[in-house]
Amino acid sequence: MCYDDPMAHDVKKLEEFLHGAHDVALVQVEVAKGSTPRETGAWMLVANQKIFGTIGGGQLEYMAIDKARALLSRAEVGREFMSVPLGPEIGQCCGGHVKLVLQRIDEPLKQAILAKANAEQEALPSVYVFGAGHVGHALAAALSLLPVQVTVVETRAGELDGLPENVDARLTALPEEAVREAPAGAAFIVLTHDHALDFIIVAEALKRNDAAYVGMIGSKTKKATFRNWFLKVAGGSMDAFDRLVLPIGGDTVKDKRPAVIAALTAAEVMTAISRTASSQKSRTALSQ
Repeated sequence: MCYDDPMAHDVKKLEEFLHGAHDVALVQVEVAKGSTPRETGAWMLVANQKIFGTIGGGQLEYMAIDKARALLSRAEVGREFMSVPLGPEIGQCCGGHVKLVLQRIDEPLKQAILAKANAEQEALPSVYVFGAGHVGHALAAALSLLPVQVTVVETRAGELDGLPENVDARLTALPEEAVREAPAGAAFIVLTHDHALDFIIVAEALKRNDAAYVGMIGSKTKKATFRNWFLKVAGGSMDAFDRLVLPIGGDTVKDKRPAVIAALTAAEVMTAISRTASSQKSRTALSQ
């Protein structure tokens, strides 16, 4: 069985799946109560030989795939529903309850799915990685699998080769301009080949009170040096400095291999982005 995950790719992959499959069913979580593998609104596409996306895996997903393919074997276009308690009887002991809606995809629904996917992609939070060395490439690879828009910013053209296809590459002599142009809620990860350049970029990022995350690779010594420069030369404040994450990925795990640093940092960034989004929702609710 062939699997693909819409969270891990851009809309181009979704278009390829929809245009490449002869007949496709949409499976969507309409109601999710209690402990469930995925949330309300999660979806997957089922064709006769391929799957795109997931509603959480396990027996629930296998049951949904079987029912979707049974639907595709018939001529009608109508909708079907599944109401499934996640208990021992299906070998999936989450304890919650899921209601699924299944329907064959016609042309209007296909266009609606693509439009929704485009809108969701455009609304994804932005993550900027400054520096495309070993750790920068590892970060680009890790972040490319997550629901974020990733941009790698470099001053050296050759270093931008080999990035994942859904990662934007930006070559510029003035990387700090990318900080100024970034949307609200963006995350900034700074690990260039030049400590002085790191300092300039981080100082610019710390001016952004709307940044979800500002992190820099380095040691305690680098942090102390930056603190002295930031407060005494760059005119920064301690409140701003305290928002800096250094070292990125924390210091609990001592493994300094690029892939390990990237994994820890990606988790750190996603936590910060989620926290920022929750705060924004709370402020919006209070203002209404």
